[in-house]
Order: sequence, then C-alpha cells, then structure tokens
Amino acid sequence: MPVCAPQMRSKLARCAYKLFAKKGIRSVNLDEVAAAAGVTKGSFYWHYKSKKELLHAACAYYYRRWQQRARAEIARDDDPLKQLERVLRFSVQSCLFDRESRVFTTEVFALSLQDKEIRAGWARFYDTVRELFVGLVQAACDNDQLQVVDPRRAVDWMLATIEGIKQRAAFEPEICTPDQREATVQGLLRIVGLVDAPT
Repeated sequence: MPVCAPQMRSKLARCAYKLFAKKGIRSVNLDEVAAAAGVTKGSFYWHYKSKKELLHAACAYYYRRWQQRARAEIARDDDPLKQLERVLRFSVQSCLFDRESRVFTTEVFALSLQDKEIRAGWARFYDTVRELFVGLVQAACDNDQLQVVDPRRAVDWMLATIEGIKQRAAFEPEICTPDQREATVQGLLRIVGLVDAPT
C-alpha cells in the first residue's frame, strides 16, 4: 500500500534527522535521505524543495519528539518534584549524554546564528522547554517541596548551564560520559532550588 504524502513527509523528516544527527548536517546529501526513506530523489523533491526545507522539517521532528517524551515522563508520576526530576533526567540524557542528539542540536544552534528562520524555530522550541520547566518548578513550590523565589530565573540558569555543558562537550567530551551523568543531574537540581540534592 503506497504511503500518503503527509506520512512520506514525516518519514523523510525522521530519516533526515537520524542522518543529520549521526553524520552532521553538512555531511548528508539529499540522495542519502531519499535512499534511507526508500524513495527516488525525484520523488523526494515532490515533498521537499531543498535541503534547507528538509532541515526545518527535521528540526520540527526533533522538537515534537522531545516534547512528547518529556510529557511521557511527567505522566509517569503525580508528585510535582518527581515530575521535575524525571524531566530533568530525561533532558540531561537526551540533550547531553545522547551524542547524536547533542551534535544535532549544537549544529542547529550554530546555524541559527546566521539563519533567522532556524533561529525562530529554535527560539519557539526553547520557549516551550522553558515554560515546561518553570511550570514544574512552580508546581513543586506550590506543593511546598521547593522554595524558589524566582522559578523563571532559576530555570533560565539551569537551561543556560545545560547549553554551556553541551558547547564544552564539543572539545571536552569526557564531561558527557556515563560516569558524569548523575553529578550533572544533581548540579542542575541544586540550581533550581533542590539545595539538599545528594552528591
């Protein structure tokens, strides 16, 4: 049974994301994406007009997938503090310790410095991540599990720290090895007000 156009667009975006994350955005050509999706290059152009358009779709795929996975972590628990810890652990794993995801998002961020459309997409995604964490920190405060004077500022510092670690990992990969994962999570929990997080 043939794949309908929206499904094929989604498949191409997913295949592009996987290839971009594995090999780097500049290293992937459209022939590789078409082959991975099982379509001809001519058929590919029926769905996407350019590599840039495909990159936007791959970014949207990544953003949507991250949000779905974060919501799934929240749904696993009713306790606000545990929800915060779950989403933070997921974020650390997916943004820092999953090398392919880290490489992809680092490249997208670098491209966003020169491309206003990519920058706008990244900014929208970043804003949704920020609001998600602000809501989780506020819920933990409302539940008397945290005492944070300014949840938004605490979350901004935490997210800036994650982005800084991501940048450092490009030339200090040892900071994103499995033995560093728990220390990273605990340090970020301290930033958002869990001052007695175990070391």
